[in-house]
Amino acid sequence: MPRRRRLTSSPYSLARASNNVRAMTRGPTAYATRRVRRKVYSKEFGLTRSILKAFGLSK
Repeated sequence: MPRRRRLTSSPYSLARASNNVRAMTRGPTAYATRRVRRKVYSKEFGLTRSILKAFGLSK
């Protein structure tokens, strides 16, 4: 069963899609840079969250 989307996440997903389209219009390099940057941020914040979780400071 898929997770139910919250009403507040819809504007964020629309903004993300809009920014993806904007990066695509600037060319493949801009889009690739955006993809890499987002992937790095997700990895770094995932590591930060796991460290905070170990200390009981995050959900």
